[in-house]
Amino acid sequence: MVLSLVRLCAKEVVSDHSSSPCWLRWVPRELYRPLLEASFTSCRPLAVNELVQRWPERTLRVGGRRKQGQTSPNRLCIQALLLAVVRGLSDQRCALQLLDLCGLQGDEGGTGDPMGGWSLTVALCTMVVQARAGAQRAQRERKRFSALEREKDVKRERGQRKKGKETNVEGNDRESMGSCGTLSEEELAKGVRRRMEAERKTGTAVTGVGGSRKETDEKEVNSDVVVHVRADLFVNARSWERVRGALNTQGPLKLQCRYLRVEEISVSSIKTLLGLLPPQGLLGIDVRYSSLGVAGLAELLPLLSTFPALNSLRLHYCNLDFRRDHAGQEETLRELCQGLTQLRELRRLSLTALRLPGQLRVLLSSLPQPLEILELPYLSLSPADLAYLSCSHHASTLQQLDLSENRLDENTLTSIRRLLSQASTSLQHLSLSGCGLTDSLLRLLLPSLGGCRALKSLALALNPLSIAGLMDLVRMAVRMPSLRQLLYPNPLEDYQPGLPDLPSSAQLLDWPLDEATDINITSSQLNRVLIDSGRSDLFLTCDLLNYDKDLVD
Repeated sequence: MVLSLVRLCAKEVVSDHSSSPCWLRWVPRELYRPLLEASFTSCRPLAVNELVQRWPERTLRVGGRRKQGQTSPNRLCIQALLLAVVRGLSDQRCALQLLDLCGLQGDEGGTGDPMGGWSLTVALCTMVVQARAGAQRAQRERKRFSALEREKDVKRERGQRKKGKETNVEGNDRESMGSCGTLSEEELAKGVRRRMEAERKTGTAVTGVGGSRKETDEKEVNSDVVVHVRADLFVNARSWERVRGALNTQGPLKLQCRYLRVEEISVSSIKTLLGLLPPQGLLGIDVRYSSLGVAGLAELLPLLSTFPALNSLRLHYCNLDFRRDHAGQEETLRELCQGLTQLRELRRLSLTALRLPGQLRVLLSSLPQPLEILELPYLSLSPADLAYLSCSHHASTLQQLDLSENRLDENTLTSIRRLLSQASTSLQHLSLSGCGLTDSLLRLLLPSLGGCRALKSLALALNPLSIAGLMDLVRMAVRMPSLRQLLYPNPLEDYQPGLPDLPSSAQLLDWPLDEATDINITSSQLNRVLIDSGRSDLFLTCDLLNYDKDLVD
């Protein structure tokens, strides 16, 4: 990557913090952005602090989708940024009104010491509370200063009144003296009373009848939001109280949420959080490892419908059991379907490890709009589920489809081929990892896969394929011009002896590879097909842990 002259100069400028007092006073507003980016890239938290504290624009966006090879901002730089936002509230040079941190969080423990979602959420909540406390202190100081000024004014008026009386006593006409003295005193008293009456009325308008001084102070602090902070929030049992407190806090910083991720908290706590969020900003909710149950999800859906822009619902390991042998299950399913019909903007639905064999029609047919992203891993989908999906109104609009860890066989192959045919012009990402695809099944499926003209990434890890099956797969892949990533499984020949004839994905994941076999030979054979076809833009990998389909977007 070739760096522009501006970026090179910005990197050099922020490298020496001792010179910042010299150039900060003269730098034009157009250079603040490249200087801030250089500060993040070079890990210069002091420069980040000074730039953000004087930010000359109304909006500051930090984060978003990162390009391949680009790392998340350093933790110290993020902390410096948050501290500078609080300090900038009292800095006349700062014009910031919207701080957008959506997508800023990195992976905990990643390279460069990034700040993960949980840590960033806690830091944001702390920043909101600190800004509130600072505003209250400033308000008390202003009131104290105003009180001192009023006291000075009263003393000054009293001194003028006393001086006027002494002047009148020295006059020759005692009757005229009394008249003038009385008039002067009334005018001065009237001025003081007018000021006190105006202050009393102002206080009454703010506090209402019987309002206390503390209530007046708090409402004055709450009256103006200086900066709106938009971010993705990650809440679990440890951070629940702090997040609730920050969302309840009213002050110069207002916390808004784009995507809410919650883990291991109860239905009532999730409902409380949703009740505190502004209805306009929430785009998605991700619930993980929380024992919702079908009844709990039915409780949440009416609340989710109050967010008009909500387009993503993700439920992972939430103990949803849709088996019909439970008492009252039919009524609960009807309530659930009724709640789903209210999610009119939903475009993404992710359900992981939920027990709902045979119930896919009940869920997906309730959605008023076709989905663009559908993730259904570990759902034990039945042939009837796949048959419905292939004929549903969602099939032709799907851009991402994840059917990982759902067993495919001859009985479901027809439905899968029909589904791929329906989605051939829209599907961009497909995952069939751990689906039990053998060489024979894959050979029957390859024509349908090759017909997906928009496909960018294909994941087929943990399927029992041989070297011959992999070669057929790669020969098909190189004929797909849109395909950029292929996640293939280790061939059966690379494993140690003793593997069953039709191993499961769990066995393929745990079974050791044969140390006597050079896995680089397999990689070389597959890459030879790429070289012969001239497809240098297609990336092949068997690294399941580091595979990321989003890197091709």
